[in-house]
Amino acid sequence: MTGTGTDAVAAADTTSGERVAVLRELAGGVPDPELPVVSLAELGVLRSVRETGEGRVEVELTPTYTGCPALETMAADVERVLHKHGVADVTVRTVLSPPWSTDDITDEGRRKLAEFGVAPPRTGADRAGGPVRVGLGPTRTRTRGRETGTPDDTAAGTPYARDVRDPVRCPHCGSDDTTLLSRFSSTACKALRRCETCREPFDHFKEL
Repeated sequence: MTGTGTDAVAAADTTSGERVAVLRELAGGVPDPELPVVSLAELGVLRSVRETGEGRVEVELTPTYTGCPALETMAADVERVLHKHGVADVTVRTVLSPPWSTDDITDEGRRKLAEFGVAPPRTGADRAGGPVRVGLGPTRTRTRGRETGTPDDTAAGTPYARDVRDPVRCPHCGSDDTTLLSRFSSTACKALRRCETCREPFDHFKEL
């Protein structure tokens, strides 16, 4: 390891495991370029960090989806941080298997997303399980049990989704009465929704 003499990596000179832990903390602490309120570790895209030789470190990242335009920036930011802390040779590899899932986002990452105004993805435990369903019908959901086609819904012209067990909640007021406006928002991994209670639009990190 080529250290600066004062940084955390150089200070962790007792065991390789301790150095790798420090390196992982540094790489994992890099903010996501598109959602800077969460780190790469909190987003779950940082898969591994290991020493491959003296002063050489290899980092594996798994993008949220293949072709994610932020991946190059993530890699450059990881390299810059590790170089800054004395690592001479940094290799960042992209790993696509196993694929990234929104279940990889940590609880702290979900908390930060909601605090930032982005509805976090629902977890696998909250969903029914199995393949992710793609809804082509009603886009409005809430938990009061109303289903598509009821007289009230038809009259309002805004039918509710039949499956209301796990609605997307508004990150501003917490209401479960929200409507999908667009399946794509500021990034491909987010959808644009509107809260029917407080009327505020918000991003929803889609489940994968």
